[in-house]
Amino acid sequence: MDIVTKITAFFMSIIAFFCSIFGIPYYPSGEELDISKFELTFEDDFDYLDYSVWSGHYCYGDVSTIRGGAYLNKYIPYVEDGNLIMPIKYLPDGMGGTGAGWYSSGLDTDDDVINGFSQCFGYFECRCILPKGVDVCGAFWMMNEGVFNVDGSGKDGTEIDIFESDRYGDIRNNAITSNLHYDGYDEAHQTMRAKKFLIRGNPYEEYNTYGVEWNEKEYIFYINRVETFRTSWGGVSQNPQYMILSNFLAGENAIPSGRENAPGEECQMIVDYVRAYQYKDLLNN
Repeated sequence: MDIVTKITAFFMSIIAFFCSIFGIPYYPSGEELDISKFELTFEDDFDYLDYSVWSGHYCYGDVSTIRGGAYLNKYIPYVEDGNLIMPIKYLPDGMGGTGAGWYSSGLDTDDDVINGFSQCFGYFECRCILPKGVDVCGAFWMMNEGVFNVDGSGKDGTEIDIFESDRYGDIRNNAITSNLHYDGYDEAHQTMRAKKFLIRGNPYEEYNTYGVEWNEKEYIFYINRVETFRTSWGGVSQNPQYMILSNFLAGENAIPSGRENAPGEECQMIVDYVRAYQYKDLLNN
């Protein structure tokens, strides 16, 4: 690395530090991911929606449940042209035993289905187009049951928010956030201050990749395989975790907070693929 590159990297790290402290979104400026040290262990290119791999997140069977400003139903997503489409849409006749309203979905790879997938450590990545909507949060994240254990540590399980897309109404809306949570979601809940990052181009019209590298010492977050930040906050999870795709609507009791509870424009998160990799060194041991 020449002296100019070193000086540039130093000043970029200073800028990133202060942006992080003051909650100002900034462009990724870290190192590129070395994918050669990993081996692919999971891949879904969504030629079809495989319910032996993906199960409903926060919804079970054919029944719709309430989360935020919408009803959730695992049959809301569909596949089109090799993409998983996760819409938020108004259904005047309802679905899954619930009535008229906005419907959305979450899907996960938990082992409550026959081909579910969980893994401890590795690199996890989603390529997608973000959903358009000021009251919408599209996300790619990871969980396990240990997240709910209240023991002052995230080592048994941490909610890893690889990206959350809830910045559409901001002045600089070409942005996502990344975050960590552990010790459940009640009084003991612990959360890292969310990190905000800008994405070049228009992420609501163009594909980008969002990923996390996870090892026994730290989490390293990436956009388009360029590092955004790394952290060991809370104690790094040492247990297998499953992946989640979701597109949720803000509100309460299936009443949205940012739009009328009436027919309106559909909002979609479009997913090209989800992949998981494991360190070759771990596979060879």
